[in-house]
Amino acid sequence: MHSPQAPGPDLDLVRDHTVYACVMGSRAFGLATDGSDTDRRGVFLAPTPLFWRFEKPPTHVEGPAEEQFSWELERFCELALRANPNILECLHSPLVEHLTDTGRELVALRDAFLSRRARTTFAGYALGQHKRLEADVRLHGAPRWKHAMHLLRLLTSCRDLLRTGELTIDVGDRREPLLAVKRGEVPWPRIESWMRRLAEEADAAATRSPLPAEPDRERVADFLFRVRQASASASASASAQAQESQSAPS
Repeated sequence: MHSPQAPGPDLDLVRDHTVYACVMGSRAFGLATDGSDTDRRGVFLAPTPLFWRFEKPPTHVEGPAEEQFSWELERFCELALRANPNILECLHSPLVEHLTDTGRELVALRDAFLSRRARTTFAGYALGQHKRLEADVRLHGAPRWKHAMHLLRLLTSCRDLLRTGELTIDVGDRREPLLAVKRGEVPWPRIESWMRRLAEEADAAATRSPLPAEPDRERVADFLFRVRQASASASASASAQAQESQSAPS
């Protein structure tokens, strides 16, 4: 958890130029309990003229609120094209809090980012998390149960994405079995067996998945070009109006 940041140019980008904002974490996954945090994620569009300077705008910004994190649009799209699990899930949150016209275009592009690459990226992330859980078991005799719950959720999401071609992050009727894991009511060997089964089912689904082998990079590139171009035109128009206003006789 981090504290809210003081006002500054980076936070102004989040405040003034956010195109998409949502709630993530347990609340978006349908796993929230009374003590759950509210994790907020967003995408901001840095005005095009900022890229014409030596010092470029940030690729991401923390804050201004606690548990808030935002990406610049281009960085967000780059990560989504790589099938980054956190980014893809962010774009599929059922809890959207802010959406501009550009944000609506981004959401409409969700299918362009989905591909069978997800099998590799989701599995890679899951493997890293599983190793950490195993280390916890060796050191403390038990895993961090909350992390085990979320790993099972991620593996299930990956399997279902490969099976259906659609990414759904709300766990639905799997809520209670997963919360039982969080409460430490499911033995670790059973959890490991559950994880292995999900990984095997994801492997099987990948061989006949309706997803394309690669994301539609051309559609995303066209979107980014149009958005940057529109931002540049808007900035030029605003500058011209400001100059006109200053030169007008009083």
